[in-house]
Amino acid sequence: MLDADHAWNRLLGVRNAADAARAGLVHDEDWRWSEPATAEATTLAQRYTPLCVEDTPCAFAQLGQSADGFIAPHTRHAVYVTGEEDRLHLHRLRALADAVVVGARTAVVDDPRLTVRACAGTDPVRVVIDRSGRVPRDRTMFTDGRAPTLVVADRRTPPPTDGVELLRLPGTGALDPSALLAALAERGLARVLIEGGGVTVSRFLESGALHRLFVTTTPDRLGGGVPGVSTTALGAPTRQFPLGRDLCSEYVRPAYASAGTASKSSCPTSTRSAPAAHSSSLRAR
Repeated sequence: MLDADHAWNRLLGVRNAADAARAGLVHDEDWRWSEPATAEATTLAQRYTPLCVEDTPCAFAQLGQSADGFIAPHTRHAVYVTGEEDRLHLHRLRALADAVVVGARTAVVDDPRLTVRACAGTDPVRVVIDRSGRVPRDRTMFTDGRAPTLVVADRRTPPPTDGVELLRLPGTGALDPSALLAALAERGLARVLIEGGGVTVSRFLESGALHRLFVTTTPDRLGGGVPGVSTTALGAPTRQFPLGRDLCSEYVRPAYASAGTASKSSCPTSTRSAPAAHSSSLRAR
């Protein structure tokens, strides 16, 4: 009987429908294995095969937030809003990605590693959007040597330290998400995870550049803090699944109904600077 570990290793090699068939995956009403499998292996097939067979290039995002819609407290200390099963889900998304993207504020405040540690898989290329060169070069992702790291820059950004490569895009100010995805695809990085923070995810969402969005909501309430994504503006999720005591909602090709349906703090327009208070809630995850 196919167990979860072997099922996951098969999924790591799936890039399209042909790969899925060769791995023993069958699509009826949902994805399943063609051989007897454990319940956990079946869950993996149902949860991740749709992403694995997504046409590339594609971008998908993950956010964890509280029941009242915050991804971190105002203190911005290392607080894990969601539980360990969501952490595992996040690391699986990293393992399926060619590249993982974070904004400068997340890199400065959270100092994330952006590597795959909670499951089997290869570390994605780490991409930091830092148009003005404000992220210190002592951040872990610049010094640990675990995976290639790119800094998305403009012409004013100073040269990087050893082991860090600049990806210069035209223009200054707010980033065009589609331009970044195109530049990454040219480098063979066609499956891209947008991990944080809330402003970066919201910019990709508002621009229509996201193919999938995963929002994991914990039943706990923070009572205030750094806003996440307005799920009300997204309508009904395509599907939902439990992650321990948390609930993950998946939205396929999501888009805000209009610019006014999301909070101004969590979904800025493409010409507006990111508020300094925004950050990711996934420090060192």
